[in-house]
Amino acid sequence: MSTPATVMPLPVRSGGPIPEALQRLRATFASGKTRPLEWRLQQLAELERMMREHEADFAAALQADLHKCSFETALSELGFVTSEAKYARKHLRRWARAKRVPTPMMALPGHSYIQPEPKGMVLIIAPWNYPLSMVCAPLVGAIAAGNCAVLKPSEVTVNTSAALARIIPRYLDPDAFAVIEGGVPETTELLEQPYDHILYTGNERVARIVMTAAAKHLTPVTLELGGKSPCLIDKSADLDVAASRIAWGKFINAGQTCVAPDHVLVHREVAAKFTEILAGKIKEFYGDDPSQSPDYCRIASERHTARFAKMLEGQTIHTGGQVDVASRYVAPTIVLDPAPDSALMQEEIFGPVLPVITVDEMHHAIKFVADRPKPLALYVFTKSKALEDAVLDRLSAGSVCINDAVIFMVSPELPFGGIGNSGMGRYTGWYGFETFSHMKPVMKRSFRFDAPLRYPPYSDFKRKVMELVR
Repeated sequence: MSTPATVMPLPVRSGGPIPEALQRLRATFASGKTRPLEWRLQQLAELERMMREHEADFAAALQADLHKCSFETALSELGFVTSEAKYARKHLRRWARAKRVPTPMMALPGHSYIQPEPKGMVLIIAPWNYPLSMVCAPLVGAIAAGNCAVLKPSEVTVNTSAALARIIPRYLDPDAFAVIEGGVPETTELLEQPYDHILYTGNERVARIVMTAAAKHLTPVTLELGGKSPCLIDKSADLDVAASRIAWGKFINAGQTCVAPDHVLVHREVAAKFTEILAGKIKEFYGDDPSQSPDYCRIASERHTARFAKMLEGQTIHTGGQVDVASRYVAPTIVLDPAPDSALMQEEIFGPVLPVITVDEMHHAIKFVADRPKPLALYVFTKSKALEDAVLDRLSAGSVCINDAVIFMVSPELPFGGIGNSGMGRYTGWYGFETFSHMKPVMKRSFRFDAPLRYPPYSDFKRKVMELVR
């Protein structure tokens, strides 16, 4: 069992006047300082060192903001960033090499290649649910690609924001990276400026604001949003294993995970049994009173906590249901068959409340998902290859995980990103490097031979030859 970290005072540090900070970063990029691979590798190594040397500071901040235990901090915050940085350092030289591509006969003699180059100055706007890793994991891709970066932590998790603002300049080049703290006014001011790329993690409403601001400067964006990630449970599934994995994926970070199962669609033949097993897993993981468990997180703010009290009104609660706004506590909760038009089924839940919906046949569950916006994640638990294939063929999602929940996030080989309302673009591993790079196409020709076929005056003979060699 984890022991809560001791809360340490973390002084707030301002990122400085925004225009001056951005001007400094632009000048740094223009100087070419960020382009050499050795500089990038050194910055990635410093990011790793920062995670290691300030583990206690970050753990204290996350404990104060989210009541996050040291195990979850190590797994989903510090460890996630460290793994990303190590993976990038290991592969960066290969990623950054020019990649030869075929050259058409018409352009011979010559050769063609794609040369990755940094985009320039990027803006990373982070959410409050994973306030450390959602700043620093995208930052890994930005550093690896050779960019300068403006970092905007969430103002909701004030302790983590202050820790990042205080600690990052001690490790990363302050001429290339700036942490800007603050709320809506600071974010609004940041979005008024031009960037070479913006990565925003958060909700759909703010994403529209970010896209609108980016459009004024024709800035490309990556949006990591969310949605109602469904979980399908077939009667053939191993219910005990499924319940363990779903309970972990749903209730880690008190459900404040964008890829957490939002609701379960379970075959009627096993619905009651699955629900009882799931309730047992909650007790096994967090005890008779989860509010006393050192391993169970809190909601980020009282405002978000109050939302759950309202969402649970009138629902059929099987397990949990307790809400304490003052302590930001929402118990791990199972709700049975909420109405389709209820807030639980219309809004992304983003917390520790799991609706369990019974379906007569799994094709009904597939239709239920297909009729709704594309989710960020999709889960199916089954031993049936036919059902697995049907889900993959008929349903679209940012990521799909078969017979587990959330665990796909540990793989740097898989891109993380949404589709439709759940987001656009992707990052992690190579895909983060690619997102923050311009893949510059280059063709180099020789002077040795210059075929006259493409030059006027044109003729039918030239046209026929051109069609042969094209």
